[in-house]
Amino acid sequence: MSPSRGTLVAGAALTAAAAVTLAVVVWPEGSGTGPAGQTTDARTSAPGSSPAPSPTRSYPLSTAPRTIPAVREHLAARGPGWRPGPDGGVVVEGGSGALADEGRLLAGELEIPYRGEVPARAGDVQLALAPGGAAESYTLDVRDGRVRISGPDEAGVFYGTRTLKQSVRADGTMPEGEVRDRPDRPQRGLNLDIARKHYTAAWIEDRLREMADLKLNQLGLHFSDDQAFRIESRTHPEVVSPQHLTQAEVRRIVGLATRLHIEVVPELDSPGHLGAVLRAHPGLQLRNASGTRSPGSLDISQPGSATLVDELLGEFTELFHGSHWHLGADEYLALMARDPAASYPQLQRAAQQKYGAAAGIKDLTTGWLNDRAAVVRPHGKRPRAWNDGFFRDGTVRADKDIEVEYWTGKEYGARPPEEYLREGRRVVNLNDEYLYYVLGQPNNFVYPTGERIYEQWTPLVLRGTQPVPASYSALILGGRFAVWGDLPQAQTPQQVARGIRMPLRAVAQKLWVPGKPALSWDRFRALADRLDATG
Repeated sequence: MSPSRGTLVAGAALTAAAAVTLAVVVWPEGSGTGPAGQTTDARTSAPGSSPAPSPTRSYPLSTAPRTIPAVREHLAARGPGWRPGPDGGVVVEGGSGALADEGRLLAGELEIPYRGEVPARAGDVQLALAPGGAAESYTLDVRDGRVRISGPDEAGVFYGTRTLKQSVRADGTMPEGEVRDRPDRPQRGLNLDIARKHYTAAWIEDRLREMADLKLNQLGLHFSDDQAFRIESRTHPEVVSPQHLTQAEVRRIVGLATRLHIEVVPELDSPGHLGAVLRAHPGLQLRNASGTRSPGSLDISQPGSATLVDELLGEFTELFHGSHWHLGADEYLALMARDPAASYPQLQRAAQQKYGAAAGIKDLTTGWLNDRAAVVRPHGKRPRAWNDGFFRDGTVRADKDIEVEYWTGKEYGARPPEEYLREGRRVVNLNDEYLYYVLGQPNNFVYPTGERIYEQWTPLVLRGTQPVPASYSALILGGRFAVWGDLPQAQTPQQVARGIRMPLRAVAQKLWVPGKPALSWDRFRALADRLDATG
């Protein structure tokens, strides 16, 4: 017998009710939890009961922000993250007023207001100085619709603001969770030869801003060489080249660098590479036994040589406020002669008079380096010199506190990097195999690529392509990518900026995060393109 029509309607109603009662909402990743961890209950209540509450939205676990260099640690969380909004601003925690410059800069970049030293509210970015942690480290915490960036020093907090800025550039948001970040190496930067090629102050300032976003903290300025002397001098105006930076421009550059937590490290090279200075002081130029002048070389046996260089050092150490000074000391032509003592007898006599009968010209040259280091130390500078200005087996040894900038194993007097490290010397990596961008590519130099640096170079690769033992790692302070102007017309300043763009980003990555990068080169380059396009 068939069921009646009334029985069919009743059965359909019961079936529908059962279907509604069993309905369950499935959330992303099947989490079943809201952003605060509450269990979501999407079951429909029985007829006649109170309506069930609306489900709480759940979020997938966040991923690390996309930045260059990458962050070293990200603790994932569930939440919407943070993005600049109409109600948000940048504030500074009470007692952290020293971060006002960082706060104003970030607010302008994110196009939100800076409200000063006031309590944070929903939508805000708060900056704070907090004790503990390594130098230049920071913590960036995103929760409850706000961001807190804290660190033990202003530089660390500043780098946290760079991470926030880049993440917003890349994806429009800063992911929920906590970033704990710090650099692998304390010295990270760009070296610029402004002696052989003139760059305007504005061009240099653009590089400083680029460096700051990459968390690079040193700009080396090689401002004197055989071709030109490029900074205004008031003690010796006769040595200055027509195209140069005024001292007012240098102060502007140094001021911007300081605000961006970048140290400007000047280099006044001696006793070689002084051709521009010697054109105004020919009587101090080194001559060999037959009277032939030695290009760019100072006769360090003459008392007037030290007087001239020390007056310049005294003037310029007051112009630059950083903690380092580069003394050069490379490629002194007297030591590149087949028989230095026979070719330059006046230097040999001076060495023996000063340091004893067993001394030679390399001892006189090492003594010159030590004496110049003694000039800059009272000005608060830590001295450094190129590796081929340090010699083995001499009567005079270079002072232990002079940092070694290792660039080559090819020049006269060059020693394997392990020799310096075994002596306990601190070393900065400027390996000419990977890090030398020499205009015109003379002497078998080839413009380095970011890809090669990214995939092959590490701070331990000081010479050629082979790393030194990892046991020496603590003595390797970091590195700099170097631009040299050997053939200055080979590229315009704009071409130089384009040419060094990806190498500089690769160097920043390798000096901040140890080990093999997580991104492939193609993905790294694509991220750089996105960050630069939206910057």
